[in-house]
Amino acid sequence: MSTTVTAKGQVTIPKPVRDLLGIVPGSKVDFRRVADGSVVLARADKKQPVSRFARLRGHAGEGLTTDAIMAMTRGEG
Repeated sequence: MSTTVTAKGQVTIPKPVRDLLGIVPGSKVDFRRVADGSVVLARADKKQPVSRFARLRGHAGEGLTTDAIMAMTRGEG
């Protein structure tokens, strides 16, 4: 992915990169030079972005109880 530097020295971080790192408006980022001379962009707070699975956790809503599910799997219900 590439992006263009503005006259003010600003760039837009591509959406796939923002999504990957969990960068949202107001997030702070670090730029670090690594041993091979390249520059790495990272979240300044070092938090790992929430996984897509974690975001789904708890969103099934109210449903059957564990006992009801077990009864169904046993053919009791």
